Amino acid sequence: MWEQLRRFSALERGSRGIFLRAAMLLPLISLSLRMRGFRKTQASLQKFLSTSQEPADTSSPHRADVTVRMVRAAVRHAGLGHPTCLEESLALWWLLGRQRISSEVRIGVRKRDEKFEAHAWVERDGTALNEPEALHEHYAAFDAALSSTPPGPR
Repeated sequence: MWEQLRRFSALERGSRGIFLRAAMLLPLISLSLRMRGFRKTQASLQKFLSTSQEPADTSSPHRADVTVRMVRAAVRHAGLGHPTCLEESLALWWLLGRQRISSEVRIGVRKRDEKFEAHAWVERDGTALNEPEALHEHYAAFDAALSSTPPGPR
């Protein structure tokens, strides 16, 4: 625990803020998905994106990388339970959108050992952000993204 606290304290202030937002957001998204379903959860998150007054981030590639790392850290260290790929992807998509970094939530499906499986991830400019092992390549993605943020600075 002390090592985790030391590493958290060593982060830049902005990174700590993103981690804390992700840690709070993940359980809220999980609860909303269970109680309200995907569409209503997505609509609620989208509503809060449209009211964002934050200026566009001119260092969006760096900020996107930091946001991905902080969301993954929150998934590993701060959650109650283990967030699903959909919960993680919605949190990442929303946090990027709040920074006016455009991205899309993608969902794909596959059939494996007679079982139907689905997987969610976030893309920016056609590149999966929260998929270091390229797991998404084993799924047939739906043609349209399910959640998109408005185009922002590239």
